[in-house]
Amino acid sequence: MAMFASAGTIERLVNALAKLPGVGRKTAARLAFHILKMPQQEAVELAEVILEVKEKVGFCAVCNNISETDPCAVCTDPRRRRDVICVVEQAMDVAALEKAEGFVGLFHVLGGRLSPLDGIGPDDLKIKELLDRLRGEVSEIILATNPNVEGEATATYLARLLRPMGVKVTRIARGLPVGSDLEYADSVTLTRALEGRQEY
Repeated sequence: MAMFASAGTIERLVNALAKLPGVGRKTAARLAFHILKMPQQEAVELAEVILEVKEKVGFCAVCNNISETDPCAVCTDPRRRRDVICVVEQAMDVAALEKAEGFVGLFHVLGGRLSPLDGIGPDDLKIKELLDRLRGEVSEIILATNPNVEGEATATYLARLLRPMGVKVTRIARGLPVGSDLEYADSVTLTRALEGRQEY
């Protein structure tokens, strides 16, 4: 009887892990059995930190970035430029741009991108909240959505909304990564690289 209970519990864990993005059933099963073999204390720490994240981490009411404070540290930092807002799809994009250390403005996290096939329209994103932020001293919006079909559609939609509001709208440059060879680049990347060329 205990064996069936254990199998049921493991199956529940596999099902729960398989709901995570990018985790299929096989990976979920491997993770479940890894957790099963973990020392008790490590498993407890993992469970505790998951609960702690759910209790302490939320979304900034201003920019929609994940944060333990509201407003977040970026929005309250007096050294940041208030007149430039970089619009990204997800909080992970903020982390990536912050690592680059070249941007000193503010952020706005949309919480996704337009994707009609997945049923995600403008009302499902934090677009209204972005428009509300334009009432202040904002002079430029940088569209930093991903360079794929949905990201481009989202950037185009936002640009059409924002331009009539008298704010400068720019798009991050796209092109060749440092260290890559031209012969291995696809035609779209090469086209974007040529379009985004700068004086040298």
